[in-house]
Amino acid sequence: MREPVAETPVWMQQKERGNRFWLRIMTTLSCLLGRRCTRLVLYSIAAYFLLFGGRARTASRDYLARCLRRPPRWRERYRHVLSFASTIHDRVYLLRDRFDDFRIDLSGAEALHLHYDSGQGLLLFGAHLGSFEVLRAMARNRPGLQMSMAMYPENARQINEALQAINPQVRQDIIALGTMDAMLTVHRRLEEGALVGVLADRASGPDQYLSRPLLGAPARFPSGPFRMAAMLKHPVYFMAGIYLGGNRYRVHFELLEDFSATSRQGREQAMATLLDKYVTALERHCRAYPFNWFNFYDFWDES
Repeated sequence: MREPVAETPVWMQQKERGNRFWLRIMTTLSCLLGRRCTRLVLYSIAAYFLLFGGRARTASRDYLARCLRRPPRWRERYRHVLSFASTIHDRVYLLRDRFDDFRIDLSGAEALHLHYDSGQGLLLFGAHLGSFEVLRAMARNRPGLQMSMAMYPENARQINEALQAINPQVRQDIIALGTMDAMLTVHRRLEEGALVGVLADRASGPDQYLSRPLLGAPARFPSGPFRMAAMLKHPVYFMAGIYLGGNRYRVHFELLEDFSATSRQGREQAMATLLDKYVTALERHCRAYPFNWFNFYDFWDES
């Protein structure tokens, strides 16, 4: 089922709790005192958020109830918030290429590397599940790896501000979606053999939503990323940088669809099939790693 989306989606209407000044303060303290010491602060932050988080706290509780198929316990609700705080904290170190501070496992990377080594550009479809920054660990043993991130303008603004605050030397290749120029840029990067990542679970601004069941109830997904994938005719992988606790992460890759031979006539069906596979992979990872879901608003709200 295809539906219009409001001009301003729910996730963009929620007031941000952080700002650039406090991000700089936390970044400075993290670099001066180290990860282990500043990590102690996260326990208090998570407790405060759990007690006074308002709608975000309610959304966390409701999501966990769907995912666990029962009301979540307080320690599970706390663990959900702490996992989110941990990935934000770890961003400081990951964006400074401090990968030796972490234990990072790769799952499914062999097939992706075979595709990439053939010179074929790849689309990586992720979600607000786990950490995107941990994907940079792939470049440790592959210094020539090219990777871009395609995102909507509001996301691009936030990530650029975060990058500037955390590491002004980092220049991430970000493509702002929403214009024809963006589609051409994504196409060019793919033709150059790059990896292009897209967080495909949210939309920003006018788009059409496609409804699919997720964790037992209908949820709406933006059609734009999936239509783009069918048009550009490159392989599409599901990606997730799962936080496992402490300093451990596991990066998953899973081939969803190879559009190399898709005809123009079959594009609409191919888009729907890709969305089905994406939602299936997303739900499987939510069930397996329930504390990695970082959409702190009512994702199932159809208003």
